[in-house]
Amino acid sequence: MYVKAIRVSKKYLALGIAITAVIFWFNAEFITGLLCINKLEPIYQGNTQVKKMAFACNVFWGEEYLPGMLEIFQRENVRVTFFLGGSWVKKHPELVKEMALKGHELANHSFSHPHPNNLSKEQNKEQVLQTETLIFSVAQQKTVLYAPPYGEFNQSVLQAADELGYKTIMWTVDTVDWKKPSPEVIKARVLKKAQNGAIVLMHPTEPTLAALPELISELKQQGYVLEPVSSIIK
Repeated sequence: MYVKAIRVSKKYLALGIAITAVIFWFNAEFITGLLCINKLEPIYQGNTQVKKMAFACNVFWGEEYLPGMLEIFQRENVRVTFFLGGSWVKKHPELVKEMALKGHELANHSFSHPHPNNLSKEQNKEQVLQTETLIFSVAQQKTVLYAPPYGEFNQSVLQAADELGYKTIMWTVDTVDWKKPSPEVIKARVLKKAQNGAIVLMHPTEPTLAALPELISELKQQGYVLEPVSSIIK
């Protein structure tokens, strides 16, 4: 009986060890998954400890307003980040070169502006890589920041960007300038939410162009330095 009891005890001990190992493995996988998800979270805001903000300008159209915007940025000594669409870059290489020559940061906004959540991870990668190649061939800048079209993302979108070495960028303040509000509304939207590390989403539109001089002036008066996105997220 004593020997039998020992055998039974060993059997349950082995079972207990096996169950413990399974639980540990599951928890480790779960924790690793959580860490992975956190790592892939998009960036909505930069460093909140310094008084800096960034303009993030998405470009798939509006080329007629870009020369005026570039002139204002140069006059005000402001550098911004242009998130460029690959198909747009093909049509307007000279504007892309001018952006780079004037010290602006060039970033990636996909090739054809699809809904990224409807694409596979590999299809999302293809969109980014096509645009990366085009921008580099025109301006010799390697893009490292990605703004998904429509501000749309899921885990496949985030993983595609991450595996290509990109940071996915969203925004703190949305001007909603694509709806063509008045310059005063654009300025008010930004100033209302101005804060350390804010990323301000904009597009090349007529009211945006009109709003920029006063907007930049007021942000500077409040003590903000305007730098590219990569600078404020360090």
